Amino acid sequence: MDSIRIRDFVDGAWVDDPAAETLPLYNPSTGQEIGRVTRTRPETSRAAIDAAARAYDGWRSLSVSRRIRYLFDLRRAMEDHQEDLAQAIALDQAKHVGEARGEVARVIEIIETACGIPTLIQGETLDNLGPGLSARVIRQPLGVFCGVAPFNFPALVFGWFVPFAIGAGNTFIFKPSPLSPYFMQKMADLFLEIGLPAGVVNVINGEADAAQPWFEDPRVRGICMVGSSATAKRIAAAAGQAGKRTMLLGGAKNYLVAMDDLPWDVFLQNFIHSCFGSAGQRCLAGSIVAASASIYDELIERVTAVSKSLKVGSALDPSVHVGPVISAQARDRVNEFIRIGVEKDNARLVLDGRNPDVAPDLKGGYYVGPTIFANITPCMTIIQEEIFGPVVGVMKIDGLDHALDLIRRQPYGNGACIFTQNLHYAEEFIRLADVGMIGVNVGVPAPHPYLPFGGIKDSLVGTNKVQGKDGIDFFTQNKIATIRAVPPRGPLDSSAPSASPAPPSGRVRSCVAG
Repeated sequence: MDSIRIRDFVDGAWVDDPAAETLPLYNPSTGQEIGRVTRTRPETSRAAIDAAARAYDGWRSLSVSRRIRYLFDLRRAMEDHQEDLAQAIALDQAKHVGEARGEVARVIEIIETACGIPTLIQGETLDNLGPGLSARVIRQPLGVFCGVAPFNFPALVFGWFVPFAIGAGNTFIFKPSPLSPYFMQKMADLFLEIGLPAGVVNVINGEADAAQPWFEDPRVRGICMVGSSATAKRIAAAAGQAGKRTMLLGGAKNYLVAMDDLPWDVFLQNFIHSCFGSAGQRCLAGSIVAASASIYDELIERVTAVSKSLKVGSALDPSVHVGPVISAQARDRVNEFIRIGVEKDNARLVLDGRNPDVAPDLKGGYYVGPTIFANITPCMTIIQEEIFGPVVGVMKIDGLDHALDLIRRQPYGNGACIFTQNLHYAEEFIRLADVGMIGVNVGVPAPHPYLPFGGIKDSLVGTNKVQGKDGIDFFTQNKIATIRAVPPRGPLDSSAPSASPAPPSGRVRSCVAG
């Protein structure tokens, strides 16, 4: 295939900047360079802010039905190009193509939800506050928003941010990861195809320094990011100092709790999907299995057997279940955690995913196979750190209270799942598990687009979650109007003019309209 050229998209047009440096773009399945990524210069980043700011007044002035029509057009265009978009994700992000198709389908569903914005942004009215007195709450857009996506979900994070932001009347600047920018190149082509007005959505590329002008420009009203908790906290500090809103989703370490009455078939199917889907590179991946003592040995035997059967290989191979991790650095990092688990933590390595067998033409790819540790404890490094790879540890628990205590003690609070047929266990887990997203006999507890998505504790910096009504709240501001209806007085009004009003009197005077 021809070398891929990743360019900036600003003010409705592709930017050719010969002065900009470029970064290599790799196919993780093979390790081969497949293109070059523009490293956006500060001048281009500021030009994107200028374009978004210029577009804002015209965009927000469009009727809400007209704005939503563009979202309907974008949904249709994504459906028409669904396979092309999925192939783009599978190529540079190396998510298995089946999962990439699922990611694109989920974004289409999110856009469908955002198409309900005319209902979601309706305000409120309170009548008869006093004689002729009423009040209204009006939801309005704020201006320019900016967002940063991680490498692992280039489409989904776009869906979490952009449709809700622009549907509400804002404009947007989006920066994908330099490791997986190809999807957004395809999306910019779709913006042109549907005739989205120039400047409403802009795309810049490169490293973190491309986003620095966002913090310095007062026209940028808010910043969104999905990434590590450490990065989220740095952005929160910088944005807070500049008076900007933030929507920041951080890291995770998610438990799968296996009770003694678990439905085995459901658990094993969800274990594979949760722990090894996307090569373990997602914020809702199961990375710790807490198993009741009575089933502990059997569980290790069963999960090891099913994990050994999973094929490792190219993201474009339909028969593969576990594709590569994103980069050589990521592979080496995961392998180092496996070494630490063995040599420092003294955990029992039941299944070693280092240097898995792959086809000869894939030897340059970045592969780690399914890896399972047993006899783990909460103090181990491999339990405390987010590994972000296909590595899972299994620990023994005394019961539900023990599992809940383990979840409560960890700093992250993204998701947790319980596998049981006991309604009491399920309801107690829902009530007491100290996380933001719960699964009951579900291995990846990702809420559907109509509901908010996000964790608690160190998994969410701030209070703003993505999608659903929470997304609308973040991308709008409330304006409150207090109105007194005064009868008109004019040539046709025969009533006598009222006397000059007397000054306020009395011991208590109202601090609001009365």
